[in-house]
Amino acid sequence: MTGTVVFDLDGTLADTSGDLVAAANACFEARGLGALLDPVADALIAFHGGRAMLRAGYGRINGDTLLPPAAEDEDYPRLLDHYGRNIAVHTRLYPGVAAALDRLQDDGFRLAVCTNKPEALARTLLAELGIAGVFHALIGADTLPVRKPDPRPYRAAVEAAGGKVGQSFLLGDTETDRRTGQAAGVRVALVSFGPEGEAIARLAPEALIGHYDELHGLAHRWLRSSGPEDPGHGFAR
Repeated sequence: MTGTVVFDLDGTLADTSGDLVAAANACFEARGLGALLDPVADALIAFHGGRAMLRAGYGRINGDTLLPPAAEDEDYPRLLDHYGRNIAVHTRLYPGVAAALDRLQDDGFRLAVCTNKPEALARTLLAELGIAGVFHALIGADTLPVRKPDPRPYRAAVEAAGGKVGQSFLLGDTETDRRTGQAAGVRVALVSFGPEGEAIARLAPEALIGHYDELHGLAHRWLRSSGPEDPGHGFAR
């Protein structure tokens, strides 16, 4: 059986940091605080999620500015709303993504996305980026009651794609992805072109990917197949 490659989204398939930071800054600006995050310097914070960005921004406010105790809970829905309406203004696929996905699909690999981005936003973004049709399954932060690094979303993504966990691996960019793979008992490859660069090697993944040109060979080495499956099109769920 041909195996399954499961992808994280933010920081793995696409650099979404610019649009994420812009959404957080819109919340700060609505409170008269100005833009508290920098789209380049704070890219890594962006990949830790909306609430992490809000907390980072609040932490930069001088002591004379008082925020209501519920500021984070008030601003988080606003952040998601702004982001949903401006989801692909600055976001771009990393170099080689589209070609790598097409090549894997042509070889019969099952492809899935397992992300801690809300499912509806993830589906919208993949469609905006023109790659939604190659994935057999998508599991988002709110698809199940739990999210990564709990292994259940990963397992659900593989199974929804028609694959088997034992014939799969995860491609990601963060410690959360590394821990997810460990919890699921699968190998993990991390990309080294994200905000952490080569420093991501500190997490000791089974492989580092410096460019998407390397993914095809890795998939064939890790997921030995007896023959191609029908690759199908579009999401299975």
